[in-house]
This record gives sequence, structure tokens and C-alpha cells, in this order.
Amino acid sequence: TGHKGKPVYVGVSPGKNPFLYNYAATQDQLHDHTTAAIFFLEKDMHPGKVMNLDFTETPQRATFLPRKVADSIPFSSEKLPEIFNEFEVNPKSQEGETMKNTIKECESPVIRGEEKHCATSLESMIDFSTSRLGTNVRAISTEVKKQTGHQEYKIKDGVTKMTASRSVVCHNQKYVYAVFYCHATQTSKA
Repeated sequence: TGHKGKPVYVGVSPGKNPFLYNYAATQDQLHDHTTAAIFFLEKDMHPGKVMNLDFTETPQRATFLPRKVADSIPFSSEKLPEIFNEFEVNPKSQEGETMKNTIKECESPVIRGEEKHCATSLESMIDFSTSRLGTNVRAISTEVKKQTGHQEYKIKDGVTKMTASRSVVCHNQKYVYAVFYCHATQTSKA
């Protein structure tokens, strides 16, 4: 999922390998749905298991730029004035703040065991993914067409664990064109 506003930072495994989970629900969403599952374990993914989940509608997505165009446009906090000028965005506007936050997140340090890349073109997303996984990959996308609201879901037959221990996950970011925060890790399973 992409950002749902200002994220709540959730520390995972405090004292061992803490990291900031930037895709968590907002503070308001947590207050509104205190029983909603934020994380769940592999052992919970079995037929008959009931979980409280809240699927939010996939926001309107910006379009990927061709690599040649994306590579010609600066994408760094040092070049923010130039970027705002190029896209005629007021730096003090909500859109300006959102763009600034996206770039800041892309420039933030990686967590231990993670490799990350902010893809500003489809080609760069494919290159990052195949450089970490090889060329025999399967792309899977999740899209919510209609917001369901907070409700119970039951796991049905057919849930299978993907055999590969490595994955690349990409999260849609809010920006004036398509930017995806991609990270490769061997610490989670799909």
C-alpha cells in the first residue's frame, strides 16, 4: 500500500533490529480501528482463520515517465527548488510537502538486511528487481478498487507460500509522477 497520510512509526523487534515501518496506518486509523490487524504472522495464514482488516482504496496513481525523461529530472532534496520550479509546485503547499517527504524517505538510510531503491521509471523498477532476484521473476500487484472499511475476513483455501525466500516489494509514493519505493529483503516471506 502507499502512504495514508502522516505515518505512525512502529518499531519492530526493539533492541535487536529496530526499523521504522513507514507504511503503517495513520494515528487516526489506529484510534478508529483498535482491533484491526497491522501485522500478522505466517502461522495465521491458514484456512478458517478470521482477522480484522481494513483495506483502503488504492489512490489515483500518477503515470510513470519514460526512463530517459525521468533521468533528466532531478530527484534529490538538494534540488528541491529546481524540482518545484519545473513542476510549478508551491513548496509550502500540501503537494510541495508531500514531494519533499517522498524524496526524504528515498534518501533515508536503509535498515540492516534491506536494499532499497526509489524507482522513478518502470525500467528502473524492473532493473532493480531483476538485479536482486534474477530474470525468472513473477510480478504481483494488489489493488483495492472499493474501500471495504473495517471488517472481519476469513482466510479461504488456496493460500500458498511462495517458494522463493527473496522478494522485492514496491510501494507507490505520492509525487507528481510515478515513484515507487522498492526494497529487497530476505527477512520476510510472501
